[in-house]
Formats: sequence, C-alpha cells, structure tokens
Amino acid sequence: MSSPTTRPSSGLPGTPDATLPKSRGLSYQQLLDTDTKPVPAVLRECSPRNLGSHDIPVERYTSRAFHELEVEKVWKRVWQMACREEEIPEVGDHVVYEIANLSILVMRSAPGEIRAYHNVCLHRGRILRERDGNCQKIRCPFHGFTWDLDGKLVTIPADWDFPHVDKAKFSLPECRVGTWGGFVFINMDSECEPLERYLVGLDAQFARWPLERRYKAAHVAKIIPTNWKVVQEAFSEAYHVIATHPQILAGIGDANSQYDVYENFSRAITPNATPSPHLDWQPTEQEMFDAMVDRRIDEDPMLVIPPGMSARQVAAEGSRIMLRDVCGKEYADGLCDAELVDSFYYTVFPNFHPWGAFNRIVYRFRPYKDEHEMSVMECMYLAPYKEGEKPPPAKIHWLGLDDPWTDAPELGGLARIFNQDVFNLPKVQRGLRATQKPGVTLANYQEAKIRHFHALLEKWIAS
Repeated sequence: MSSPTTRPSSGLPGTPDATLPKSRGLSYQQLLDTDTKPVPAVLRECSPRNLGSHDIPVERYTSRAFHELEVEKVWKRVWQMACREEEIPEVGDHVVYEIANLSILVMRSAPGEIRAYHNVCLHRGRILRERDGNCQKIRCPFHGFTWDLDGKLVTIPADWDFPHVDKAKFSLPECRVGTWGGFVFINMDSECEPLERYLVGLDAQFARWPLERRYKAAHVAKIIPTNWKVVQEAFSEAYHVIATHPQILAGIGDANSQYDVYENFSRAITPNATPSPHLDWQPTEQEMFDAMVDRRIDEDPMLVIPPGMSARQVAAEGSRIMLRDVCGKEYADGLCDAELVDSFYYTVFPNFHPWGAFNRIVYRFRPYKDEHEMSVMECMYLAPYKEGEKPPPAKIHWLGLDDPWTDAPELGGLARIFNQDVFNLPKVQRGLRATQKPGVTLANYQEAKIRHFHALLEKWIAS
C-alpha cells in the first residue's frame, strides 16, 4: 500500500496559458455569444494549460513491463469507477469489477452501505464470485469457506483442522469506497485521499446536470486488440474528425473545440450544428443539421429547418421539447442552446469519461484481463427519467473482437461512428510496435487532454 507521503502532490499540471490557440472560424466562446438563452458560467470557463511539447514514449503502449508498472502504481492506488449504484439496489446485490489481474467484489452489504472486497478466498485463493448477482453469504465454491456480507468469516468447514486461524482476523480485505453522480468508485489503497478530494472541482462542472438523476439506459462493451490507452485517446479529442468522420464535417466545429485542464480531470467542448473550419465551402443550415445527426445521403431530411432559424436553434428546441416531459418545463426551458446541442466530454484520470449536459454518453476504458495489448471499451447511456418512474438499469451487452458496434442497436447512429473509430485502432497498435521513432508526437492544444493524462500518469508512476 502507498502512504500519504508517496502519492502525487495535488495541483494542476503544467502552467497557465492565456494565449488560446485558434483555428479560423468562430471560437467556442464566440459561438456562445450567439446563444438564444443565458449561458451558464461553467461553459464560460477557459482553463488552457501549457503541458509541454515532448513526445510520449511508445513503450507506454507496447511494453509488458510498463503494463505491470501501471498495475502497481495506478490500478492498485487510484480511484476508479466500478459500477452504478442502481446496479446493486438490494442487500446482497454485487458487481464483479475486474482490472488487469485484479478482481474486486462491489456489494450492497446493508441498506445504505456499499463495501468492496478483494474477490479472493483467503483459504486457497479461488475467485469467490465470478459474475454479477445476489447472495446473502459469500461462500467459496471450492471448499466452502463462508463470509457474511460485512466481510466477517462465519464458517470454516472442519474448523477443528484450522486451530491456527483466528476467525476475527480472517475477514475479507476491503477497498475504500466512495460515490459520485450515482457511480460507485473503489480504491485499493487504504491510505488514499478521500474521493471528494480526488474529484475536487467536478461537482461544480455537473451541478446543472446531476448524473445521479439518470438511469443506465444502455451499456455496451467491446473487446479491442489494442492497449487501453490507444483506445481511450481516440475518444479524447476532435482532431481526428477530418480524416475519420468526414461525413459530419458540415455539422461539427471540430478544430474550434475548446480544451480545458483541471486537477485530476480535463474537459473538451466540441460545438455541433456549426461547420468545420476545415471546409472550403459554407454549408446551409439544413446541411449542418443533417450532418450533425449523420443523415445518410440517400435518406430524406429528418426535419426541415424553417426560414430564419439556425440548425443550432432547431436542434436545441427539439431537445427542450423532449426534456420538458421528463425534467419539467421550467428546467428544460432554462437550458441554453449549447447545453442541448454541443458535446462536453470529460476525462477523470485514469479511465472514466462522463459527458456533460444531456449527451447521454459515459465511457470507461481498461485492459482486457491481464493483456497489455488488449482492452475493453464500454459505452453507457445515462438518460433522465420522471420522478418516481426510474426504469431498471440496462444489462451489459458484450461484443467480441470481430463484432461491429452496429450489432448493438441500442446505441443508435453512434454505433456507425464507433465503427469508423475502431477501424483505425488495431492499425495504430501495429504501427506502434513497428515504428523506429521512440515517441508519439502530440498537438499542444487539440490533444491537450491526452497530454494531461500522461502528465498525471507520469506523476503516479514516479511516486
């Protein structure tokens, strides 16, 4: 276990950078000036940081030794999202959370109480629970050692043969547990800082969009043959849109995205229903709207933009109408256009990616089992619900290595976008193994979230 003196010191990485890099076209703050509603202060924040221009060592993506270093220095010590509270509503409900070679049993141990145990029998080391479910005792299937839900040992078969085992000292080892936004976080380091301190500043970001007032409407996981960081970084910036998603350029201000760095999290804001500055032509409002929803060329327009209205106004008003029934008219009508149209994607170190406002996405990326060049990408949809009418959470839908994202129809049109993203990633992993260049070269601003992640990774690895 680490001690308080060996954990990374708090404070924002890098140095303040008041000179905001700018592509041609409207900056995000200039676009906010055109909003039809008052814009909340959280969207007016700008927190650019100079994180240097150095390359990222290739070995971080390809080395087995570095993977093992991450297990010891990161996964065993850092706060990480394990599940949603709604997935374990009843006493005895549990989720098996696995990261690399580690297995944690996250359990509703009593009303209003969640515990997390190392999911290993203290007798001969068998995994105790292999899948999510419910149990009223934690019993090892191998020899029958049994623990109560509070982790205390209650049964040793043929206990006369274990006079050397003190039941009072044979409780299941626990992890620290915390909750935020309806999510359950665990930390394997008993000396870790409180979750509230680790997530400092995140509450203020989500104050208008409380994720605890959502339910898990979809949950899809896919195995991908690449290092987990390769996958995560592909979903941390809009720089790739011009080459990977050219069909949406008329409706996304990709290079006009804003990137902000905080302490243990970062934020990107990508404007939608506005054209990419890469285009050498000006799309109509209809073309912007159709590109934003990724309408196929041979499909009729989903909606005709009325004269005198912009694609952003129409998209925002459509979202307001839908939200009024669920969240109430006063709340829905108080949301600005940007909150209903744009993409606000956060990265909480190391691997948790909640999206802000009412874009329902939440990502999690992690190694697949103990494989350093295989990973799991998960996408959850969190949707609002009427008071007193919360639906049950969706079960996880697993996709294998060869399954396309479009095999998960619950993701809608986003699955087609994911197929484009994931097409590149095994080829990135192959290239990283083949390259003679020792480092990966990043942009200073558009890939600031990736630089921020690696700045934090370096601090944890060095501590």
